[in-house]
Amino acid sequence: MKFVSTIAGFILFILFFGFALKNTQEVDLHFFLNYELRGPLVLMLLAFFIAGAALGILALTPTVFRQRRQSSQHKNTIQALQSAAGTGTAPQQPDTVSPAP
Repeated sequence: MKFVSTIAGFILFILFFGFALKNTQEVDLHFFLNYELRGPLVLMLLAFFIAGAALGILALTPTVFRQRRQSSQHKNTIQALQSAAGTGTAPQQPDTVSPAP
């Protein structure tokens, strides 16, 4: 399986590298207030892809922290309920189910 993923990664690298070589022409990006940015198309695409990925991660950050906080609260509640019941920990579950005779 590792061999297949290595081959797939190599093929994707070759495809993206060929895409980069074919798109080296200069492009102009016009922003507000007459601000202009000039550079190769492939670098512009890469920069906007990275910016989009970073914004996506930033957008997920509050949700991740909220879920971690709720998980911690649930664990504390479970521990409090177990100590109140006097069990301390949950009984061990078997790793496998034995077949019926």
